[in-house]
Amino acid sequence: MPQIQRLNLPEALLRHLALRIHQREINEHALKALAAWLDKMPVVPAGSWYKRFQTMTVCGEGELIKTFLTPRQTPVGKEVE
Repeated sequence: MPQIQRLNLPEALLRHLALRIHQREINEHALKALAAWLDKMPVVPAGSWYKRFQTMTVCGEGELIKTFLTPRQTPVGKEVE
């Protein structure tokens, strides 16, 4: 099972994530919660996965975070702790 990649991310992916943060009005508190979770070096499935936070859901595939959802949107994949 991979760990989440935090460095050397593809430029297009970084632009996509920044756009989703803006569009879905993800606040500083939610991003700090994400950073704290990432600091724990979580292991995620090789396929699709998601992690729920209080005001957002982070979705990924393997070692990459792919997007951010609002609590009303439905994620796909395996939920991780």
